[in-house]
Amino acid sequence: MDLRGEEVEKMIVLDSASYKYQDIISAISNINLEVREGERFAIIGANGSGKTTLLQIMNGLIPLSSGRIFFRGHEVSTKSLKEKGFMRFFRERVGYVFQDPDVQLFCPTVLDELLYGPLQLEISKEEALDRAFEIMKMLGIENLKDRPSYMLSGGEKKKVAIGSVLTTNPEVLLLDEPTNGLDPKTQCFLVELMLALNEAGKTLVIATHDLSLVDELQATVGVLSEEHRMEKTGSAIDILKDEELLLRVNLIHEHIHRHGDMAHRHIHSHYLFHRHEK
Repeated sequence: MDLRGEEVEKMIVLDSASYKYQDIISAISNINLEVREGERFAIIGANGSGKTTLLQIMNGLIPLSSGRIFFRGHEVSTKSLKEKGFMRFFRERVGYVFQDPDVQLFCPTVLDELLYGPLQLEISKEEALDRAFEIMKMLGIENLKDRPSYMLSGGEKKKVAIGSVLTTNPEVLLLDEPTNGLDPKTQCFLVELMLALNEAGKTLVIATHDLSLVDELQATVGVLSEEHRMEKTGSAIDILKDEELLLRVNLIHEHIHRHGDMAHRHIHSHYLFHRHEK
């Protein structure tokens, strides 16, 4: 993926960003991060490392305890998000897909879900319908348009959740554990969809602990430690071959097998197990 070096605009910048729950429990600590236009960026870390919190901060759902966050050079803060002009500018351009679709879906039918975002942005009903049917066709869910979300499978719910964001046509997609709990066929579909969206110009930020997804996307990677700090950033190739780092942040672990008096150690990871050496 050619990002043309310094010519590419910085979409999201975090400057010494920290957040504490109830001003006591640290969720992220002193994070410095840049996501560039058109980039595929994966935030990886063990459960509880702060991946979801970081994504929600990027979407303006959680205000920072300290530090600053910028979108296209504009500071995102409680104050700026109260300004109608900036709020519309920001909400039109940044979309968030929750890990659990049941948290995101609340409208009577699938079609209503896809219409909700554009109508909230004061897009005309006619254009909103055109977008909804175009997205349903792309996701292969046209036959579900009149169904309520509680009558959908897990994979169908995930597609609807993504579709409800795509109808607002954001520049940036923030996806929290997008393949978690899905069957292999739906996982494959979503990986291909993410690559196609990125090829079409969307900037992707994915929070995941699935190293095989990071490998497939060949994303730029930010590694969160269990101390909620950014341990390292780099290419997927560099991060995934750094077994010492992955062990340290609890994304892979060692197994010990005993055969009589002999003990054997080996690295265990879903990603590493399926990796093919060249």
